[in-house]
Amino acid sequence: MSPNKLRVAAVQQACDSNKESSLATTERLVREAASGGAQLVVLQELHATLYFCQTEDTAVFDLAEPIPGPTTERLAALARELGIVLVGSVFERRMNGVYHNTAVVLEKDGTLAGIYRKMHIPDDPGFYEKFYFTPGDATSNDGLSGFTPIETSVGRLGILVCWDQWYPEAARLMALAGAEVLIYPTAIGWDTTDNPDEQSRQLEAWVTVQRGHAVANNLPVIAPNRIGTEPDPSGQSAGIRFWGNSFICGPQGEFLARADDRQEEILTAEIDRQRSESIRRIWPYFRDRRIDAYGDLLKRVRD
Repeated sequence: MSPNKLRVAAVQQACDSNKESSLATTERLVREAASGGAQLVVLQELHATLYFCQTEDTAVFDLAEPIPGPTTERLAALARELGIVLVGSVFERRMNGVYHNTAVVLEKDGTLAGIYRKMHIPDDPGFYEKFYFTPGDATSNDGLSGFTPIETSVGRLGILVCWDQWYPEAARLMALAGAEVLIYPTAIGWDTTDNPDEQSRQLEAWVTVQRGHAVANNLPVIAPNRIGTEPDPSGQSAGIRFWGNSFICGPQGEFLARADDRQEEILTAEIDRQRSESIRRIWPYFRDRRIDAYGDLLKRVRD
C-alpha cells in the first residue's frame, strides 16, 4: 500500500449484558478487520456492555474500570498481537464518585497512546448520561485541551464521542490542533414508538451533521455505531433500537463505506493522507476565518 494511503476499519456490533460476551464479539471482529489489512480499527461507544444509560441505577457503577484496567489491557494485547492502532471505549472509574465515558487509543505495540474523556454529556429520555459521566476536563493536568488530537503511528486522531458529534466547535478545535481524521464512537438509536418519518429525520440529521464536519474541516470522518434493540431495564419504555448506519466518509463528505441498520459489519476504506491538504488549497476555509469577529462564541447566549 502507498505510504499516502491509510486503511481504516469501523466495527458495528450488537452488545450483550455479559461483558465477556461483548468483548469476545469485539475481539473477533477486530481480528477480521486486521486480517483485511486495516491499520486503524475503531470501535463503537461503550462496546463492552449494553447501553446502561436508559435508567439511573447506582449499581451500574460497578461496571466501571480504571485505566489501565482489564478492558484496556485486553485491547492493548490485541493491538500488540495484530500490529494495529485500536480505538476502544471504556466506562472509566477515575476516583470515588468520578466516572467518565472515555475513548482509549492503543498503539501497535500495545502502549496507551492517549485517552479522550467525552466532553458533552446528554441528559434526555433514555439517555441519562449525566447521572453516570463527569465531563472531560477542558484543560487536563498536562496542559492539553480536552479537544487535542492523540498522536499515533498512523497519524493525529481527533477522537470525540457520540453527543460531541453535534457540536461544530469540537470538530473545529480538533482540526485547528492538527487532527488528520475525526473519529466519533457512538451509541445512538430510535425511540421505538416514534413514527417512521421521525425516525428517518433523526437518522439523516445524525449522518448529515457529521458529514458537515468533514466538509467544514476538510477531514475524513469515521463514525461507528451499535445495532440491536436493547430493553429499558425499568420497563417504562420499549427500549432503544440502535440504528447502526456506521460510516466512513472523505474530506468532502463523500461516503467511502456505510453500513445498514441491522447487521454486524466491518466497514473498511482507504483514506488518502494528502487529500485534506489538496482540498484546503482550493477551499481555504481556514485562511478566511474571521477570528477577530468570533468573540461572542464564548457567550452562552447573545442577549
